[in-house]
Amino acid sequence: MTQAQDIAVAVYDSHSKAEEAIKALQHAGFDMKKLSIVGRDYETAEHVVGFFNAGDRAKFFGKLGAFWGGIAGLLLGAVFVVVPTVGPIVALGPFAAALVTTLTGGIAGGVEGAVLAGGAGALFGALSALGIPKDAVLQYETELKARHFLLLVHGDPMDMHRAKDLLAQSGYLSFTHHPKA
Repeated sequence: MTQAQDIAVAVYDSHSKAEEAIKALQHAGFDMKKLSIVGRDYETAEHVVGFFNAGDRAKFFGKLGAFWGGIAGLLLGAVFVVVPTVGPIVALGPFAAALVTTLTGGIAGGVEGAVLAGGAGALFGALSALGIPKDAVLQYETELKARHFLLLVHGDPMDMHRAKDLLAQSGYLSFTHHPKA
C-alpha cells in the first residue's frame, strides 16, 4: 500500500460470518485488493500445518484449511506466523504485507515498518503501522486470542462508508473506522 489510508475493522465471532461478509463485499463489486482478514487457526497435532509458495496459490492445512484456502483465492497476499501471546495466525490481503514488513523491519510501499520495542509484538507493530490507535490494537489482539476474526477494509472515507453499509447485516460484533492520521 503506497499511501496512508483509512482502516475499518469488523470483528466476527466465526469464520463463516467473516467469509459471508467478504463474499457480500465481493458480490457488491467492492475492490478485493482493499480487504484483509486475520484470524487464528491450526490447533492440530500435525507439525506442518500450512505453507505458502511464492508465485503460487496459498495452500492451507488444519482445522480451517478450506476456509483459508477459499478466501486466499479472493484476497492478495498471505502469511502464516506464530505471534507470542496470541498464537498461530493467518493474515490475507494487504495486512499480510504490513505484518511481513513489521517482522522484517523493512520498508513496503514507501512506508517504513513499525519499530518494535519493549516487547511489543509483530501484530501490534503491524496494526499500529496502519494507523490503528494503541487501545484499539490491544482490543484486536484480545479478539484474536478469543478466536475471533478481523476483517480489515483499507481505503478512503467513501470506502469505509460503503463497507459499513454493505456489512450492516453481516453479524459483526463491532465495526470501527480508524481515519488516517
